[in-house]
Amino acid sequence: MWKHVASNALTFFIVLLFLAAGVITVGANRYSSEGPLAQAICLRVESGSNMRRVSNDLAGQGAIASPAIFRIGADYSEKSSQLKAGSYLIPAGASMEGIVDTITRGGASTCGTQVVYTVGITGTVARVRELDPATNRFVEVVRFDPQTEEAPAEYTEVRGQSDTQYAILVVEGTTVWQVVNGLNSIEILEGQITELPPEGTLAPDSYDVLPGMEVATLLDQMSAAQTARLAEAWANRVDGLPFDTPEEALILASIVEKETGGYDEVRTVASVFENRLRAGMRLQTDPTVIYGVTGGEGVLGRGLRQSELRAETPYNTYVIEGLPPTPIANPGVASIEAVLNPEETDYIFFVAKTLDPRDGHNFAVTLDEHNRNVAIYRALEDAAADQ
Repeated sequence: MWKHVASNALTFFIVLLFLAAGVITVGANRYSSEGPLAQAICLRVESGSNMRRVSNDLAGQGAIASPAIFRIGADYSEKSSQLKAGSYLIPAGASMEGIVDTITRGGASTCGTQVVYTVGITGTVARVRELDPATNRFVEVVRFDPQTEEAPAEYTEVRGQSDTQYAILVVEGTTVWQVVNGLNSIEILEGQITELPPEGTLAPDSYDVLPGMEVATLLDQMSAAQTARLAEAWANRVDGLPFDTPEEALILASIVEKETGGYDEVRTVASVFENRLRAGMRLQTDPTVIYGVTGGEGVLGRGLRQSELRAETPYNTYVIEGLPPTPIANPGVASIEAVLNPEETDYIFFVAKTLDPRDGHNFAVTLDEHNRNVAIYRALEDAAADQ
């Protein structure tokens, strides 16, 4: 009898083991397999949250089918205590295992709110953007000028959130004065700068920043980036260039930057100026004259006067031979590379095709051809004035 009872008990225990193993197997498969989320979402994990709250939030948004399996899986993988606050992009079909890995790995938030400060030629603009998980594109919420306008509520609200991301975009063709003036106006940065770096030495680019970062630290990053870009382009330069040093290349790159705005013709415009240098011609470019008038501080806001075009100053390339003494702006990498690897042309002249600089230029080899192109441009100016 006792043998029969013992045998039944053992059988029952074995059955329980098989059932438990089956449950574990099913749970493990559900934990690692594709989830039910039909469309990407942005999951925000608040500071001080826990796996129970996160799992319930995920279930409420249709990202997981079983909060219990989610928590058991996190516990089993010893990740429950590694939860990181932030905003995370959860893609469609994400497994529970993948979600746990995302929210415990740490690092920068992958979605949510972003504040971008754009430092440009005419001023600084702050924009608040939200990532649309469905399209994986940022949607602008609000923009304002931090130098002249009061911060809107949409901005002050996200400034208080720990997972807000910040970036500073420096536009190609800005001067060092414009960059430093813009950075000094951004309230998340610390330490006002009064002494300007050398002109042209700050790399236009997008920089991720954190509140409390020193302006000087960011300027050091920009300077190091520009030094590296120039060094790499110089090492890969073509033979026969009409200048001898990286510093001269940076000066010419800044002129090309101001004449093209970084559009597709950058290597062609570079070839024009280099052809002039080889021929011993003056560069005759307005942006250098303007820099001599403004010192790189602000925008001229008017046309050049004849007296300014005739004045013998270090930056008046209608009067002086060769290059001006310094860059006239911070050139982008495309302009730096263009002057060190220009297009091979015979062009000596160019003039804008239309009143919109984005439409590019008409190039010419001879003065007669150039004069015809100029006449076309003047006619467009006259037609616009008559409207």
